[in-house]
Amino acid sequence: MSASFFPGFALSLTLILAIGAQNAFVLRQGLRREYVFWVCLTCAVSDGILIAAGVAGFGALSEAVPWFETLMRYGGAGFLIWYGFQNARSAWRGGEVLEAEGNSSQSLRRAILTLLALTWLNPHVYLDTVVLLGSISAQYSDRLSFGIGAVMASFVFFFSLGYGARLLSPLFAKPRSWQVLDAIIALTMWAIAAKLLLM
Repeated sequence: MSASFFPGFALSLTLILAIGAQNAFVLRQGLRREYVFWVCLTCAVSDGILIAAGVAGFGALSEAVPWFETLMRYGGAGFLIWYGFQNARSAWRGGEVLEAEGNSSQSLRRAILTLLALTWLNPHVYLDTVVLLGSISAQYSDRLSFGIGAVMASFVFFFSLGYGARLLSPLFAKPRSWQVLDAIIALTMWAIAAKLLLM
């Protein structure tokens, strides 16, 4: 394995660890045990596509299409405000109790569409993957190994978060815990949205 693999893996993992829209959604799905595999796979594949684009040199997209960044910023902020409101409303109504696995409150299609919006409408995802990882990969002679390492980190992280969340299930058997989680997610979404609008 090339020495470029490990820097790519470490850098990608560091960038993903910060709490964000994707991570909050994966954690929630993992706690609810709803479509965990498909949610984790969607996150990892989306990140993989963006990382591959960055390593391949598509970081110049924002320069070639100046309005793209502005469109993504305002579109992403609008979606995050709406999604934060949904979680705030859930927290206000008193939370929920973990249901038995398989008793889903939403469809797989809706869960994946929500996740795709949280991922692809968030300009920070492009900055972290396409721009930052892409520009750093240029410093390595073996960019392919760097990219593979970065993509592997994404797969490891999202599947660990999604399936590891069930370890917290006893805590989230209480509605109050869900209220707190929903409130934290709502505040996180609004903070990210505010940051996007004030850029």
